[in-house]
Amino acid sequence: MSKASETVLEIDLNALAHNYNYITSKLEKETKVMAVVKAFGYGSDAVMVAKELVALGVSYFAVAYAKEGVLLRDAGITTPILVLHTLPSNFDSIINKCLEPSIYSKKILKQFVAFAEQEQQRNYPIHLKFNTGLNRLGFTEEELPNILEELTGNQHVKIKSAFSHLAASEDKNEIDFTKRQLNSFKRIRESLLSAVSYRPFFHTLNTSGILNFPSHQYDMVRTGIGLYGFGNDLIENKKLKPVATLKTVISQIHTLQKGDTLGYNRAYKVQNTMKTATLPIGHADGISRAFGNGIGWVTINGQKAPIQGNVCMDMIMVDVSNIECEEGDEVIIFGTTTTAEKLSNAINSISYELLTAISQRVKRVVHRK
Repeated sequence: MSKASETVLEIDLNALAHNYNYITSKLEKETKVMAVVKAFGYGSDAVMVAKELVALGVSYFAVAYAKEGVLLRDAGITTPILVLHTLPSNFDSIINKCLEPSIYSKKILKQFVAFAEQEQQRNYPIHLKFNTGLNRLGFTEEELPNILEELTGNQHVKIKSAFSHLAASEDKNEIDFTKRQLNSFKRIRESLLSAVSYRPFFHTLNTSGILNFPSHQYDMVRTGIGLYGFGNDLIENKKLKPVATLKTVISQIHTLQKGDTLGYNRAYKVQNTMKTATLPIGHADGISRAFGNGIGWVTINGQKAPIQGNVCMDMIMVDVSNIECEEGDEVIIFGTTTTAEKLSNAINSISYELLTAISQRVKRVVHRK
């Protein structure tokens, strides 16, 4: 790749393939993969990522909202797509684009069944979401008889799968809790299989679940952050490759004297003569104000340059007093050395937040290194 001449997010499809192959190396031969491509593919490019994953053999996609699934369908993706957070206002889009809804409450179940009947659907695939401890969305284990009563004899929808979501599968201090979740899901699976005359499929493992609880793969696993290069574990991170690299350039270099101040609110007071570089990226691009005043940093010509002053909407200023650099030089915000995880840790955040915060005004450049 040529050096950056503006702020860009580079997306490495070779790294994506490497991560997919590493994750699938942990699976049984018959286990299918559901790739999570919500939030613009964790801040990258959902369409390009999805097309690459289709070529790699993925069986399913998951998105958060219907409009994300519509985007994939309009781009020519025909692979099944699960909508994780189904809303009644999107029922028409879901059916029109052959998306598959997660059904997580009695109210949503009744509403979708009625809508499917209205649209004269037959055996439309639905996915039952069970809450086994995350306490976000989902039926309780005790609600299963009511679900079955609602669906018995109904020919408008059909259970395609049942699934749950682990709350702390990456946390070794929460192994007992995760095991309780897995045991609950096992009971749900057994009850559901004994109650229906066909065989839905089952899935509950996320990326950390795949790595830490591989004996609970069932028919399919879901992976999101792992595809993009992070395994929620220092050892696993070394085996994965970050897909996204955020780059920018130096717009201008200033020399400041003792007593000068830098940026809004005069947040940084210059103690000694210093050299600063102004970069065309700010909190409107996803660089949180929390990174300002020496908390965050960028890399210029292989050296660490602290962010000083408050992060502006469209710009940040960094200390380059001890770095040989010129206006126009490339700057790495995060990538393979300073990863999104390392940078986000500086503000007690996580890689997910930093990756998905990158604004859509930042140009995406997709390539294979």
